[in-house]
Amino acid sequence: MTEPATAAVTPITVQVGGQPHALPAGCSLAALVEQLGHAPDSVATAVNGAFVARAQRAHHALADGDQVQCFKPITGG
Repeated sequence: MTEPATAAVTPITVQVGGQPHALPAGCSLAALVEQLGHAPDSVATAVNGAFVARAQRAHHALADGDQVQCFKPITGG
């Protein structure tokens, strides 16, 4: 017996800035940044404390329980 097709779309929950955020399974970090309304080049991102470069976001699939941070890089001297 095969699993129902709905198993492929089971949502996951990630923490974004400490708040729970439901996403479809397989959602990329790039899609989350877009969903949050951030311009891709306006924020830096980290997942579970590890920096994820902008070029890698589309390839970084989020997993249930991941902790995501989006922050503005600090510039100046």
